[in-house]
Amino acid sequence: MAEPADIAVHDGEDDQASSPRASAGALTLFKGLEVLSRVAKGDATLGQMSRALKLNKTTVHRLASTLVEAGFLSFNPREGYALGTKLLELGYAASQQITLTRVSREHLRQLSIDTGDTVNLGVLERDQVHYIDKIPGSRRIEVRCVVGERQPLRHTGLGKALLLDESEEVWREVFLREAAIYPRYRYDLRQWLEVMRDYRAKGSALDLDENEDHIRCVAAPIRDMSGKIVAAVSVSSIAQYMDDARIETVTAYVKEATAKISAEFGYR
Repeated sequence: MAEPADIAVHDGEDDQASSPRASAGALTLFKGLEVLSRVAKGDATLGQMSRALKLNKTTVHRLASTLVEAGFLSFNPREGYALGTKLLELGYAASQQITLTRVSREHLRQLSIDTGDTVNLGVLERDQVHYIDKIPGSRRIEVRCVVGERQPLRHTGLGKALLLDESEEVWREVFLREAAIYPRYRYDLRQWLEVMRDYRAKGSALDLDENEDHIRCVAAPIRDMSGKIVAAVSVSSIAQYMDDARIETVTAYVKEATAKISAEFGYR
């Protein structure tokens, strides 16, 4: 996946970010996080939080009620406030990502050394690819990627690799959902399903100038102990460095790297 060239555009966003409304919103967010912190430390009542934060009970109640509604806190009239299930979800996701990056890092680095190209690590999150790590390549022309950004599944090598174990019904849903957002694409549904069947049989996937012009990617999945796909790794390069013959070579490197990472998660 390539990032478009950096272009400085002055559209007034910086001015908006420093506006009184934006500042007030940031302050409210900060106070809400402080409420979460107090509950995490054992404060279960409005009075306890109010005293600790030096805020009036009305303000604390408004913040806590919003957090309850969003699932970040729970409330029981007899026991008061407690941390909510949404935090469990976020904590689990964070632990998975931190573990993935820690375990994968040296393998990704070696893959970049072996290929000379940019290496990306991504996970499936909210029906998109979430890029959680990157090792830059050593070539004169680098494929730029941004850790933290999200990209479509259908267009990207990482996205296809993350979907390899899904049913064809899920593949259809992904294609049609993204086709409504990105109508221009090189494959129609029938062709894409054929491509995905081929990738599933091979255990790896490609992005052939689909997400960005003149950029090609080779990707393969990472599996956990149960065999479930939990992430994917891709090698990205400009097309002149990634002809058909080299795609085969790079695919072998990528699959070797993902096999080693998967083994560290207990997959055999």
